[in-house]
Amino acid sequence: IPLWLCMRVLFLSSRAAPSKWLEPLTSSLGDDIIWELNDDVNHDDIEVAIVAVPPPGVLSQLPRLKFIQSLWVGVESLLKDPSLPTHVPLARLVDPGLTDTMCLSVLQHVLNAHHGYDVYMNQQREANWQPLPFVRQCDRTVGIMGMGELGCAAAIKLRSIGFEVVGWSRSEKSVEGVRTYAGLPQLDAFLHRSEILVCLLPLTPDTQGIISSRVLKCLPAGAVFINVARGGHVVDGDLISALDSRHIRHAVLDVFHEEPLPSSHPFWSHPHVTVLPHVAAETDPRTAIAQVVENIRRLRANKPLLHLVDRER
Repeated sequence: IPLWLCMRVLFLSSRAAPSKWLEPLTSSLGDDIIWELNDDVNHDDIEVAIVAVPPPGVLSQLPRLKFIQSLWVGVESLLKDPSLPTHVPLARLVDPGLTDTMCLSVLQHVLNAHHGYDVYMNQQREANWQPLPFVRQCDRTVGIMGMGELGCAAAIKLRSIGFEVVGWSRSEKSVEGVRTYAGLPQLDAFLHRSEILVCLLPLTPDTQGIISSRVLKCLPAGAVFINVARGGHVVDGDLISALDSRHIRHAVLDVFHEEPLPSSHPFWSHPHVTVLPHVAAETDPRTAIAQVVENIRRLRANKPLLHLVDRER
């Protein structure tokens, strides 16, 4: 590639380890020049930013920035930054490896809930030998809130092992073998069927605090709630009340409003909550790098970029 066609790329992250990314990026991009923030970088040269929770304000200091590629599926933390350049295209990461990992996490949590392992763990503490009634997968309905890339993949995986699966999203979706619901008018009908509810929604102003007492009351008595999306979806106090009343049997929480979860938070000690340190799915450079490289190649060739974020949603 002629030098004048080389892209100047800045890797910005306060979470993802640069050592895991820079070598495969350099190898895959070839002649493009990649810097870290602590390098001797002229901000005027940067055309592409590859980011995972970048330091606030840095992106606004790059006057020639043409494209921002997130290394995460969720981009709400980026969109909350008031200094984020509104004229620069932003792409989320859609990584097949991350999708597979998320599906496995959802499958594990759903199977645990289906078999009542949370009940058995509490019974073990009491030396209580009491088998639960046997329920086949086809007689258990799992509800997926959020039928995007991850939600559809999880629904298909759960359906393939025999669960009855229903899905809800903002707009109409069609997935073979899955009864889908769309929009607020159909939310209650979806919730009434969801014995195990999995949240895979994007976090937007419309979904902030959606897991409230009103939504939880619509679930069948004894339902299990699994959140592998974002902590901002949940009204913590409402969930604790639903657990205390035993309307919700158990909650598996992988994400929280504040991370790490403060040691004083009641979730830690609640007997019907499983706390996990945001480990449901992580981006693996070995599978994610292809989209990053493809988007930079498309930018150079003036072709449409993949998985752009609609900032109006």
